[in-house]
Amino acid sequence: MSARLLVAFMWLLHWLPLPLLRALGALLGHLLFRFARRRRNITLTNLRLCFPELSDSQRNDLAHRHFVAFARAFLDRTLGWWASPARLKRLVRITGQTHLHDPEGHPIIILAPHFVGLDAGGTRVSMDEHVVSVYSNQKNPVFNRVLLNGRLRFNSPLLLSRQDGMRRAVKAMKEGLPFYYLPDMDFGPQDSIFVPFFGVPAATIPAVSRLARLTGARVVPCITRQVADGYETTLHPPWTDFPGESVEADTARMNRFIEDQARTMPEQYYWLHKRFKTRPPGEASFYDR
Repeated sequence: MSARLLVAFMWLLHWLPLPLLRALGALLGHLLFRFARRRRNITLTNLRLCFPELSDSQRNDLAHRHFVAFARAFLDRTLGWWASPARLKRLVRITGQTHLHDPEGHPIIILAPHFVGLDAGGTRVSMDEHVVSVYSNQKNPVFNRVLLNGRLRFNSPLLLSRQDGMRRAVKAMKEGLPFYYLPDMDFGPQDSIFVPFFGVPAATIPAVSRLARLTGARVVPCITRQVADGYETTLHPPWTDFPGESVEADTARMNRFIEDQARTMPEQYYWLHKRFKTRPPGEASFYDR
């Protein structure tokens, strides 16, 4: 199926009632878990590292549930791209928006970790706020255009390519735009430091700490939970005593927060990503090459 035909099919999906869309997502998740062997192995490796207390059977069940949650969220993206604003507001409920407006006028960093509801939460925030964010170009130009148009749908957010660096983001923050930032993927050794994530040293970009130090920004965590009738996006109170004693301590604190949130809904964290791909010098890879 060509990319254009697949996009047309996905456009049709956004008309479906949510229970039917979720049923299709569950079916897709079951199929992916069975046939996407490489991603299944990555997921199981991550779960073995992060949840050594679980049995193999428990981790296999958790991985299976993650594939279902991931596939449901993937199909739910069609709603963010094409559903009416009224329907989106019914399906994606948001709380804590007052935290995005600092009474002293400090810039805001919206800390948005990689849970499966990330896109739903980002869309919902952008419906009410003019934000700046960073995106990665997709290899397929058709999908890249659809994703970009979906992210630009509400309030004309300022989207910066990851290759643009952070200078324009800092300028936008100082002009009053909250920065919707995704901090928790392994982008390689460049600009990363190793701090624990579930007790395992993980290459982590320390940009949240550095941006807070540079701009005086407040960090407002944004966690989106997939629920039976849609999504619940929670904007948490700004972190106090942040930044702290060092960039390393701040980045470790960020990872602990994400870990704590992941433990409340472990099937919804993005385990398909090679979170521990980059290793400290001399350490072997955890993943099959």
